Amino acid sequence: MTVIVDYDAGNIRSVENALSRLGCEYILSADKATIEAADRIILPGVGNAAEAMHSLSAKGLVPVIRGLRKPVLGICVGMQLMCRHCEEGDVDGIGIFDCNVQRFNASPEAKVPHMGWNAIGNLDGKLFKGMSGGTYVYFVHSYYAGLCSDTAATCRHGDTLFSAALRYENFYGTQFHPEKSGDAGALVLKNFLGR
Repeated sequence: MTVIVDYDAGNIRSVENALSRLGCEYILSADKATIEAADRIILPGVGNAAEAMHSLSAKGLVPVIRGLRKPVLGICVGMQLMCRHCEEGDVDGIGIFDCNVQRFNASPEAKVPHMGWNAIGNLDGKLFKGMSGGTYVYFVHSYYAGLCSDTAATCRHGDTLFSAALRYENFYGTQFHPEKSGDAGALVLKNFLGR
């Protein structure tokens, strides 16, 4: 069973719809035992990182997520929360991925937020099985994770090359929204689900 972590994140409905399209059974839960018993866990997210981290902490889910040994996928802010620190709201993250999250510098070539379709490259790991570099996926974000040893895909916005995806042991993260990225996003979700 796949569990979507329920912590008042903004894109839960679109993630649910994407899983339903793939025929994946899932439940939405903030229950610690349910999350720990899941085969796979998805941590979605849209919105303010500090508020999202506060919500996770208030529900007692930070140590639960940190201790998971099943596959975990963080999406957008969900991925950012799994980093060491988020500049948005100056908040410490869960600390799984070895990088920090910072705000893009706006320029005429790189508006903030970075919104729309963009190509990803340097693909590494099981999330991108069957996908080639240069594939376009959908982004909506003002903050980004820098490059680090956990980078599993990259993307460029203006002069900034950032982590479009991260992975460490059983933890995966995508800065882009697979649930809004058409066939490419569906493939990422299928790969995560082991289909």
